[in-house]
Amino acid sequence: MKTRSQDLQILIAVVDSGGFSAAADKLDIQVAKVSRAVSRLEQQLNTTLINRTTRKIQLTEEGRDFVSQVRTGLQTLMQAEEGLLNLDNKPKGKLRVDAASPFVLHQIAPHVQAFQQAYPGIELALSSNEGYVSLLENKTDVAFRIGPLTDSSLHARFIGHSDLYIVTSPEYLAKNGVPKSFAELVQHTLIGFISSKNLNFWPLGEGVQIKPDITTSHGEVIRQLCLQGAG
Repeated sequence: MKTRSQDLQILIAVVDSGGFSAAADKLDIQVAKVSRAVSRLEQQLNTTLINRTTRKIQLTEEGRDFVSQVRTGLQTLMQAEEGLLNLDNKPKGKLRVDAASPFVLHQIAPHVQAFQQAYPGIELALSSNEGYVSLLENKTDVAFRIGPLTDSSLHARFIGHSDLYIVTSPEYLAKNGVPKSFAELVQHTLIGFISSKNLNFWPLGEGVQIKPDITTSHGEVIRQLCLQGAG
């Protein structure tokens, strides 16, 4: 299928070479193909661009104005293509990355320096969110998420498993004892998230929904509370 830009390039070749046959020789295509391209443009525009005679061609007034604008447009397109080619395939620009705070701190941050050395042209912008955010509204380029993909307009790639554990500090266990069952566990101080019930779904048997005694919206805060023996 022919594109409009191909037909426009053929039109310019006809004008510059002075005829359909000369344009066909220049482009190394059949004369009929040149004729069809020009006719197709004229039909689409509902305007005669070229008056044809047996000896020469002549642009109509509309054709002269149109060809002038086409030249400018094609030149702009070529400059844009050259600009991309001159990047030498080296990534440049701003890269916005979003993930939960603990993931940013412990999985991304340790690799930032090496990333900068490998891609000096990238301006890295890291953001962290614990709950749902619209990646499109926040103009996010890459996001790390745990769980199934719910937005069909997004493209996802599996990068690994995130195992779940129930943790606390040795000091907490020494003071409060080790729970032997779920019934004993709920008697302890439990730490969880303020929102999103699925984050308070603990991997016990088939899984249980806990009711936290201490809640926060920040995963790293939960980690620090556990390390300090708060629950």
